[in-house]
Amino acid sequence: MRLIRYVHNKRESYGILKDDGVIDLPILLRMGGYDAPNTLEAFVSSGMIDEVNHLINELSEDEISKISMEEVVLRAPILYPPKIICLGLNYRDHAEESGAEIPDEPIIFMKPRTSIIGHEEPIVKPRFVKKLDYEAELAMIIAGKGKNIGVSEAADYIFGYTAFNDVSARDIQFKDGQWTRGKSLDTFAPIGPCITTSDQIGDPMDLRIRTRVNGEVRQDSSTSNMIFNVYEIIYHLSRIMTLEPCDIIATGTPSGVAAFMKPKPKFLKAGDIVEIEIEGIGTLRNPVIEE
Repeated sequence: MRLIRYVHNKRESYGILKDDGVIDLPILLRMGGYDAPNTLEAFVSSGMIDEVNHLINELSEDEISKISMEEVVLRAPILYPPKIICLGLNYRDHAEESGAEIPDEPIIFMKPRTSIIGHEEPIVKPRFVKKLDYEAELAMIIAGKGKNIGVSEAADYIFGYTAFNDVSARDIQFKDGQWTRGKSLDTFAPIGPCITTSDQIGDPMDLRIRTRVNGEVRQDSSTSNMIFNVYEIIYHLSRIMTLEPCDIIATGTPSGVAAFMKPKPKFLKAGDIVEIEIEGIGTLRNPVIEE
C-alpha cells in the first residue's frame, strides 16, 4: 500500500495510490462503517491497515471511486512528526569518500519538523549558503511507541518507508563541526512522494537508491551497503530515546554527495532539479530556488 497526503479541489486529505488514481481513505473507511482518522498521522497511529486491506479486497472496482492523479497536488506525507532522527556515515562507501572511519555505533542528529517539504515543493537556498548539498536517504515511519526494542522485534515498529533528502549547507556544517545548524534550515527535509507500507516494500535491506540532479546520476547504490540496517537502527535508537508513532528516521546516505566529488564539488544552485528515487517507493522531486 502506497499512502499519500494530497490536496484536491482545495481540500486536503489522504489516500492510497492505485494504478493511475487515488482512493480517498477517509471515504473508503466510512463506506466500510469505520470512524476515519482525520489525518494521515492519525491513521498511522490507528493500526487500521488490516481493515483497509479488507475493504479493498471486499469492494468491487465500481464501488471504489478514484481521483485522477492529474487532479491532485501531493503534500509531504508526514507534516507533524514528534521527531526527525537522522543517521550520519551509515553507508560504507560514503564513510570512505569522506575519509571517515566506520562507526561502531550509529552517529545520530536531529532535524526540526519546520524543515519538512513535500514532492515538487522548492528547496530554498538562503543567500548566505554557498555550498548546498543533497543526500538521498531511505526513511522509516514509526508505527507505535517503543523503548529498548530488540532487533528481532523492530519490524513490528515500522509502519512504512519513504524517500528523504537530507539537504545540507556544507559550509555551515563543516564550520560548526557538528551538524544541527547546517541541516536544519527551512525546506531542508524533503520527504515523499508517498509512504510504502512495510508489508509492500519488499526487503528494506536491498533497495536501490539513486539521486539525479538535472538528469545526471550522482548517487547510485543499495540499502544493502548500510553499516547498520533498519532493524539495528531501531534497536540502537530505542535504547537512547522512546520512539513514537510518526517519528521519521532517516537512515543515512550513500556515496556521491556533491561535497566529495572529484576533481571539483558540484553543489546545488538555483534552477537545479533534484530527484531522489528509491525502489518500491518512487521518485521525490524538488526544484532549487534562491531565497
